[in-house]
Amino acid sequence: MSIPKAVPSPANSKAVILANAGIHAERPITRSMDSRLRGNDGLKDAGLEVEQVIGWLSEIPDPEIPAISITDLGIVRGVRVEDNVCHITITPTYSGCPAMQVIAEAITEALRAKGVPHVVLHTQLTPAWTTDWMTASGRQKLRAYGIAPPAEQVIDISRLNPAAAISRRAPRLAIACPHCGSTHTEVTSQFGSTPCKALYKCLDCREPFDYFKCH
Repeated sequence: MSIPKAVPSPANSKAVILANAGIHAERPITRSMDSRLRGNDGLKDAGLEVEQVIGWLSEIPDPEIPAISITDLGIVRGVRVEDNVCHITITPTYSGCPAMQVIAEAITEALRAKGVPHVVLHTQLTPAWTTDWMTASGRQKLRAYGIAPPAEQVIDISRLNPAAAISRRAPRLAIACPHCGSTHTEVTSQFGSTPCKALYKCLDCREPFDYFKCH
């Protein structure tokens, strides 16, 4: 029987918590999930390949939107294997997200099921998560699931010059209906099935749908 690895608590550096408790510790991770930011960090230890671990993580569905994985969502920010311990860094989609504890437990259970003896989770709050971190594949999966993915926002720079500003209203986002593709849509509620989504309806096909808000 393996003994959970003890790590310092971020809330109290003198306290000790168990890695399999789903509580996160602060420790730098050397493997970034963004391929543009990582170099040859040589992450191979105890027979575990980091790319293999990332593949396992990509099989874990988001608890609120099971059509996409936690890697599709972009909340997995780093993976490192060291001294027979697998370190995973995750960033919440927003402060106080209730799904993060569920995700932490799902990661620990999934990796232990693959034979990883020790899993340590780290919470990284900065930089803050944005919808830009979602993968292109994740956006396509959202659309196929009936949820409109985050739309690109257009910044009206005319506001920087009051003399040139014609309107003070925010530019209207073109939210495409995931059912028919029409952008002839309108918001019916700023809050959908979860706080990160808004409720829209299509004025062409008349179907309601959730929109994953851009932030």
